[in-house]
Amino acid sequence: MTAPTPLHQLFDHAEARWERYGPPQAAPGAGQLPQVDVAALFDFVDIEYAAIRKASALLDQPHRGTLVFTGADRLVFLNRMVTQELKDAKPHQARRAFWLNRKGRIDADLRLIILEDRIIADLDLFAAARAKQTLDAYIIADDVAIENASQTLHRMALHGPTACAVLASFATPVAGAAPADIQPGQVAEIEIAGHRVVVDRWDSTGEIGLELTLAAQAVVPVYQTLLQAAHENAEGHTGPNPRPRLRPIGWHAYNVARIEAGTPLYMLDFGPDALPGESGVLHDRVSFKKGCYLGQEIVARMHALGQPKQTVVGLKFDAPGQPATAESVPLAPGGAPVFLDPLPASGEQPAPVGTVASGTSSPMLGGTPIAFAMLKQKHTAAGTRVLVPCLEHPEAEPVLRPATVQPSLVFWKRS
Repeated sequence: MTAPTPLHQLFDHAEARWERYGPPQAAPGAGQLPQVDVAALFDFVDIEYAAIRKASALLDQPHRGTLVFTGADRLVFLNRMVTQELKDAKPHQARRAFWLNRKGRIDADLRLIILEDRIIADLDLFAAARAKQTLDAYIIADDVAIENASQTLHRMALHGPTACAVLASFATPVAGAAPADIQPGQVAEIEIAGHRVVVDRWDSTGEIGLELTLAAQAVVPVYQTLLQAAHENAEGHTGPNPRPRLRPIGWHAYNVARIEAGTPLYMLDFGPDALPGESGVLHDRVSFKKGCYLGQEIVARMHALGQPKQTVVGLKFDAPGQPATAESVPLAPGGAPVFLDPLPASGEQPAPVGTVASGTSSPMLGGTPIAFAMLKQKHTAAGTRVLVPCLEHPEAEPVLRPATVQPSLVFWKRS
């Protein structure tokens, strides 16, 4: 992350719509951070969303932070600290893990990118300073150093079924996986326009997802090089109905796709107060076979009991009546209370059983509203019926709409 993004001037010329990113209040220990503006969209959101599902979409991510671990003991140290097993990790692999505090709460959600000479940790910007500070406290005799590189390293991403082909057409391989055939959890080191780029694959939208880490000064030339594909037609899409190989997109289109794909995000859908068992991604981040790490006893005890107090779930709302458009479908705003359906017959004020975290309208489900919500555990069974106050637009009066708890967080996946 660099604030503002190195692409800010280019995006202004492209008439991007900007929105402020971040939790309502900066997370404890985050320090004095600059405000983070992200490009929300450049064009109609449905056009940008279609690029994710049908071609390639290029996303800027100034809201991501970066820690860099160096020193001979970096892997051993991190393996003692985080929730994921790392002792068998090899260079050019990536693994996801939580960094917890003593109470077992999630201080950071990490994607660890393992290279020959260092480990790069991708995390939410608002967690970076706190994570460095708390991890530093556990360095005693280890040969390891932690740098908060959030101001010098930047993150972009390519999402879509043709992302590998687009990247490979501009990339010179240096080390690791082949960019044209990189698999989930693999890492490639490449050069684009003479600049080194680290690529790891994380399919957060349900399509191929290539996360790009590069130096801040390389962002503009690399972005402009990749953008050449936006002026080329995808194979088989010329003539009166062209389709560009790549389209720049904003946060809104990515947000729709990642919710559809069942990807909750730290600081949006769960945060520093959550335990791993409440996150909805426990088994993706936590190994129950590894040795000790900070907060392990709490995680193991809760897993054995199988009953966290609350959990992130997926809510699918009843299909909108016809005719309906994306603009007319009431959506559940973040922070909206969730009530059991039916409401008390007596007319007394119902007590909420949870809170909506993120919501959107799903193009792959015919415009049906969907959402992630943090619900009390006893109401998380698949099929549970709930009611949520939804808004057609910010000035409208909320309308209670029925929804159903889904069996998993994934609303749609490519067959």
